[in-house]
Amino acid sequence: MAQSCPEESAEAHKRPPSLWRDRDYLYWWTGNGLSALGTSMSTLAIPLLVLYLTGSATQAGLITVLHMIGRLATLAIGGVLADRMNRRAILCLAPLVQALAMGAVALLAYRGDPSIAVIGAMALAGGLADGLRNAVSMPVLRRIVPKEQVAAATAQSMGRDMVAQLVGAPLGGLLYAMGRWIPFLFDALSFLFVSLGSALIRRPLGPDRRADDAPRAGLGEELRDGLRMIRRSDYLVFTMIWGALLNVVAEGFTLLFVVLVQHRGGGPAAVGTATSLAVAGGVLGAVIGPWLMGRLGARRVLLLSAWVFTTSFAAAVAVPSPWQIGLVIMVAMAAMVPMNVVIESYEVRLVPDRYQGRVAALSRFFVQGLQWVGPLAAGVLADAAGVEGAVLTLAGAMALLAIALHTSRRRLTVLDTPLAAVRELDPPPAARPLPEPVA
Repeated sequence: MAQSCPEESAEAHKRPPSLWRDRDYLYWWTGNGLSALGTSMSTLAIPLLVLYLTGSATQAGLITVLHMIGRLATLAIGGVLADRMNRRAILCLAPLVQALAMGAVALLAYRGDPSIAVIGAMALAGGLADGLRNAVSMPVLRRIVPKEQVAAATAQSMGRDMVAQLVGAPLGGLLYAMGRWIPFLFDALSFLFVSLGSALIRRPLGPDRRADDAPRAGLGEELRDGLRMIRRSDYLVFTMIWGALLNVVAEGFTLLFVVLVQHRGGGPAAVGTATSLAVAGGVLGAVIGPWLMGRLGARRVLLLSAWVFTTSFAAAVAVPSPWQIGLVIMVAMAAMVPMNVVIESYEVRLVPDRYQGRVAALSRFFVQGLQWVGPLAAGVLADAAGVEGAVLTLAGAMALLAIALHTSRRRLTVLDTPLAAVRELDPPPAARPLPEPVA
């Protein structure tokens, strides 16, 4: 048996270099950060534009729904494409489609004759491209970032997107007031930066080419291979279901949070301030998430975060003023982000590269496909039991999810292994055998 030399052992225990000194990571992080900022601005500006044109909140909501439908329509199939086509090409081309869609809306708004039908078509086209880009993002991150730094990169991405939301909404409103077309032009340019940054990444992004010329399985069969890989891991099955339910509760609480602030006498300014505090909590959670994982371990972080998140629901009902509600939600968001960091980081480490796109996309499809249930159920509960009763009901649901983490220890045993030492899953026996990739 080969023996490792002292130099190799010392090298293995060295602290990895900062991700901020990695040029490829900076290209990826910066491009996606600008895109998140632009999207945050256009997310505010599109409803404002539609309301200006039609005065109909229903039509404004329909445009948002069209984007969501487009995103879900390509998310799962995008995962298959990410495992069989050039990921760099997808990562460069999909943002160009998004840039064209937002550029068209900017041009129509500039000319002063935008059509609701065209805006809806552009929202759908942008959503279709967004699904493809999101499907390839997780396997690309796995190629760019060393395994021991996956948690840090995941947290930095979440923190970046939280800051983009914090800055993007007021900036989008300001730019919209200067010219209705300006936020859409900014968003279009941000997608161009995503495409450029992706093209400049030097590392191979995969997938690795196969060693033979055997025909590939069909898209449906490869999707089933992704499902077989998920079923191979108790952890992946549990976290996909648990994460979907968590997302339903969190989305419902997002709606009730606004209703509760208004119920306590807060106006639009109070809602905006409380929302800013909540986003700031998310940024804080992104900063402390990897640090907590290194000191407490992933399992303890997941349990602690779940119970802090649960307690925050009840505390939001107990405090009397809007700014206190904002502080409570700040704590809730600071707890929720580390939960996501733990779940996503271990998923990235468990799944082999050639299954990464399918598994990540299927998981996101399932989670995002159920998120609409949260606001709908929360609204019904608020009308039936009052806003406080609805919040406490969601707190009870969140408590059940936290208890499930304790009663499912066997399914979460991988969390007791340090992230860098997690062993990849073997391909599922039921899957069609694939040849080894060529380096």
